[in-house]
Parts: sequence; C-alpha cells; structure tokens
Amino acid sequence: MTNSNRVPNRLLKEKSPYLLQHAHNPVNWYPWSEEAFEVAKAENKPIFLSIGYSTCHWCHVMERESFEDAEIAEYLNEHYISIKVDREERPDVDHIYMTACQAMTGHGGWPLSVFMTPDKKPFYIGTYFPPATKWGRPGFIDIIRQLQDKWETEQQQLILASEQMVKSVQPRFTAFESGQVEERIITRAYKQFAADFDEMYGGFGGAPKFPTPHNLMFLLRYWKSTGNEDALNMVEKTLDSMYRGGIYDHIGFGFARYSTDQQWLVPHFEKMLYDNALMAYTYLEAYQATERDEFRKAAEEIFTYVLRDMTDAAGGFYSAEDADSEGEEGKYYVWMPMLVHDILDFEEAELFCKAYDISECANFENTNIPNLINASFVRLAHEYGIEQAELMERLERSRQKLFETREERIKPHKDDKILTAWNGLMIVAFAKGAQVLKRPIYQDAAAEAIDFVMNNLRRDDGRLLARYRGDEAKYLAYVDDYAFFIWGLIEQYEATFDAKYLAYAIELQEQLHELFWDNDAGGYYFYGTDGEQLLTRPKEIYDGAIPSGNSVAAYNLIRLAKMTGRQDLEQRAEAIMEAFAGTISDYPRAYSYFLIAMQFALGGSREIVIVGKPEDIQTLNMLDAIRSSFLPDTVVVLCSEEENDLTSAKLHELAPLIKDKSAVAGKTTAYICQNSSCQAPVTDIEAIKQLLSSDNQQINL
Repeated sequence: MTNSNRVPNRLLKEKSPYLLQHAHNPVNWYPWSEEAFEVAKAENKPIFLSIGYSTCHWCHVMERESFEDAEIAEYLNEHYISIKVDREERPDVDHIYMTACQAMTGHGGWPLSVFMTPDKKPFYIGTYFPPATKWGRPGFIDIIRQLQDKWETEQQQLILASEQMVKSVQPRFTAFESGQVEERIITRAYKQFAADFDEMYGGFGGAPKFPTPHNLMFLLRYWKSTGNEDALNMVEKTLDSMYRGGIYDHIGFGFARYSTDQQWLVPHFEKMLYDNALMAYTYLEAYQATERDEFRKAAEEIFTYVLRDMTDAAGGFYSAEDADSEGEEGKYYVWMPMLVHDILDFEEAELFCKAYDISECANFENTNIPNLINASFVRLAHEYGIEQAELMERLERSRQKLFETREERIKPHKDDKILTAWNGLMIVAFAKGAQVLKRPIYQDAAAEAIDFVMNNLRRDDGRLLARYRGDEAKYLAYVDDYAFFIWGLIEQYEATFDAKYLAYAIELQEQLHELFWDNDAGGYYFYGTDGEQLLTRPKEIYDGAIPSGNSVAAYNLIRLAKMTGRQDLEQRAEAIMEAFAGTISDYPRAYSYFLIAMQFALGGSREIVIVGKPEDIQTLNMLDAIRSSFLPDTVVVLCSEEENDLTSAKLHELAPLIKDKSAVAGKTTAYICQNSSCQAPVTDIEAIKQLLSSDNQQINL
C-alpha cells in the first residue's frame, strides 16, 4: 500500500489515475516530459522508463515490491532519471517501446520496464521484475545495479547497443508490404481460424484466452457472404462459452479482460471499457444473425453494467475497473456457499449455488467464481419440478439480492479518465443497440457521449484530443481516437438519421487524412504531423485486443463513400488496403478487422435510401425490417419528406446520391442499390424483406 504521508513526487500534479497511484512512491518519478530528458542529459544519467496503467495487477505488484522499497528507490534516485507513463494516455510512447520489447525478448506485457539513453534509445527492456533475484529470474535491484555499472564503465557500448536496437526494430514500424486486395486472403484467414478453433470450449488456441470480438465479427461476415455454417457455429460456440464462463460477471454483468485458462473460468478480473463495447456490439450482430434471445440478453446486461458503473454524469464513459480490491485479485467477485446462505433462504441458496458452481470444493483459490460452464437450466428445472421460466425468475431474484450485498464490499479502483478512442467504441455499441433493440435509452447514451467528446475533447480549432479527466483535456488525439469515434458517429447516424452526425464524421475524417496520411506509402500514421516526434513515426495494422486505427478507418471510409457517393473516400479506403495487403497475406487471421473492410470492398454492397417522414409508421416499419436483419454490407440513409427539415437539407449537401429521390404516391419509399445495380423503388414491407433476404450478396470464396 502506498504511503500517502510521504512528501509527494512530481506525479502529484498529473491527472492520470495511474500516475497519481505512484505520486507518493519514494522514487523521484518524472512524467514523460522534456524536463526529464534535459536533466538526464545534463547529469549524464540513464533513464528508467516504467509504463503501465491503473488497473494492471502486475503493475500494482511491482509498485509494492520495488517502487515502495526504500533501498531500490534510493538507488534509482541517485543513479537514474525515472519516468512514469500511463499507456492509455500515451499509446504512442507505449507502442514504440512495447514493439521493441517484443522484438528483443519475444514477449511483452505490463508493467513495461525500459532502460534507455537520455535521447530515448532503449538498451535493455523487460516487463515485470521481482525485487530480488530468485528461481533463476533476475531481480530488479540487481538489474539496476548491473546496468548502472555498465553505464559507468561501458557507456559507449550501451549507446551503440541502443542505436543497434533502434535500427533493428525500425522496420517493424514502417516496413509494410503493399499488395492486391484478393479474396484468397479472406479464405486463408477463415482456414486459419478453423484450424485454431477450440471445439470444446470455443475461442481460438489455448490459455490465456482473450475475447477479441472482431475475430467473431469477421466470421459472422464470412458466414453471411459464403453460407458456411461452420463459421457461424464457431461464433455461437464462442459467444455461448464466454457468457457462461467466469470471465463474465454473472452477479453485476460485464466482461473481464481475459481468461487465464482454456475454458473461460478464471479471468484476469479487470474490466476494460473497450472489451465490453466490442462484446456488446458482437452479441448484437449475433442476435441479428441467429435471433437467439440469449445474445440479446448478453448485450443488454453489458449496457446495464456500463450505464450503472462506467458512465460519467456528463455523459462520457470511464476507462476501466481494477482486478484487485483490498490488495487481492478478484476478492470483490468471489463467493463461498456460506455467504450465499447468509443472504438467501436455504432453498434459494442451494439452487443458486448449484446453478452457478459455488461449492465447498471451490473453483478458484479456495473460493468460487460464479459461472455456468456446466450448468443445465433444463436439468435444474426438471430436478426442482418447475418450468424453466420460473427457474430463471428465481435465479434472477437471487442474483439481485447477491448484487445488492456485493455493493457493500470494498470495490475495485475505477479508472475514471475518459478516452476518446474507447468512448468511440462504446458509442458504436450503444448506437447499434438502439438500432437493433429499439431502446431510446441506448440512443440517448450514445448522443450524450458524442456531445461530451465534441464539447470537451476538441481544441478551439477543432483538433481532436485524446484524454479528459478533472476538467482537463490533454494529448493530441491518435489515429485510434479518430477512427473509433468516426465509427461511432456513423453508427449513431444510422440510429437517428440526424445528419449532424454524418457531418461530424466527414469533418473528422478529413482532419484525420490531413494530419495522419502517409503520402509516400499510404496508410495512416499512429500520431499526427503536429504530434510529439518520437524515435519513429509508426503505423499500426495489427488487430490485437482492439482493432487497429487503419483497419477501422478503411471500413469507415467505405461506409462513408457508400452513404455520400464520394468516390474519393472509397479510393482512400482502397489505398489503405493496398498499402498493407502484402503484409497481412501470410497470416491474415491476425488482422481480422482489416479483413472486415476487405470483405466489404470485395463482396459488393447494398445502399438503401429511404424517403419518408421519420416518425411515420410506414417509415418505422421499414427501418425495423432492415434493422432486424444481419446486413453488414448495407448502409442506410433516410431522407425526410417533411417541409423545412434542416436535417434533410444538410443531408442533400452531404450525400448527392439522394438527389431526385422522392416518395412514391405519398408512401414511404425505399430505393435499394445492390452491387452497382439499382432496383425499382418499393413501398411494400414484404417486398423489401424479400430483397434483403436474397442471396445476391453471396460470393464464392
């Protein structure tokens, strides 16, 4: 536990929750700043750079073991300039040094520990280090002593090593192979997913397992375009298994960051906004594709969690919740039968424990993570002689009582900074929820978050910013901030058909292109021309825990092009895909969101323009017919027939494709163009359903 009675270091003036967690360490921390590097140069000291985030379990461990240790702190203060970075505030810094770590050691993770020269070039990198050497693993105190000795006696060799390290890593940031966008790449990706699929537990590969929802989004689209049922089965099995597992919080809802085991039982308990946003979106798409009510329920529960626990009063969304409480990982989330019996009457407690695998045998460190991995509601209903609907009602009443009691526990730390990128993803999910589930509250949540970003995370000149906390907006937005927020604006346009959202999306897309585009090789850089110039100016295409900015930007551009009829936007999307197509071709499953953009480009598209009054029952019925179907290749534009409609006037300015389209015989009318071929306008709902369910979109892969 950090001693808050100590004289604080420089981090006390920062806004980042992560940096503030270290503000009372005895280590003389600097934030990432020119001051730190100037002092290092003036005093000829190496730099120790520590990168992490506020909900990182092993970051907490290293703080307790090393950064709170008086001997280690004294040595660092005498011989090093120590810098702390919140990776969520400075993903540009994190990306560069994490890539170097992975290149040098073959693995990565947080906390990230970097030893480097005063000119920011690394010469030794690792992740978590124990305080003292044991079990053959070097201890932190020994590492800092040995490296300091080398700095004193072999400084030129370390400088040379740092230069060689930078030179060897440089191609990973910029050396991408261009190529042609080809259907065979999509087919190869599907086969790689199929080869890695875990048929018993869902997901791909072994432990640890990450949700990575965009993998499932790709497979849903593959199923839709090819009719391959195995692709759909992989999606359903994985979504079922994740929801049933302990990675899902069955008491308070929401997904943890990943599972440490193969069957999704034991999570790393921290909850990230981005995971829950992408999971909600994927469950909604799966619900559209399968009409399975449990997928709808999963999405609604995630939204309940986010609105209850992760939403600021002003409308923005918080970043994360910690894995630890009271110094123990997962303590807030686990149960024993005795605790359940203290809250529920005997029969209800027995039923709940039996359903959710809570027993004296324990399933996690002498306690229990509620889960449904081996549960059968049909069997339980039969055992208790009740209908399944009654069983579910009883379990839900019990869950609510357990949740109310759990609320009295000491809660995990909440990282309440508001990030533009992650808010963009949550806006995407809520806007999608508004469309699919017809819940105005979701549309309102997306609208309030958009207003928050537009009002609080932009400079006066319109430049987007990355982080807001404590009335301070800071850091020039990165490519992910732009791409994810634009994605959210597009989804919110299709939820509301308010043209201002489309206008915002186009405005920010132009800003992204102006500041981030690589005029020589194509693609978007990670940070803009006006950003801090680091060791290199990287580009990212790998779709890891979240999609890359380039992947999402390509998809956004195609959608915007289809909505507006602007060929220049489609050409930009093509340029992105061609810039990276060679790189992704060997192992395309690592670029699943990039593949989603490719699927859209290769498989053709469907543009629907609806002309009618927005609140007219015919218009609403027509929209319901469209939104109830899984149509990932479709964009929808609504043109109001109401007089003096400012939204309609703005739309005509943004989207010339609606020109000359009018309602037929005073009825709400749909104009459907598919694969560059337009159908006759239709006013009949059944005719629209028939057109939407046609097989014309399938391609042979």
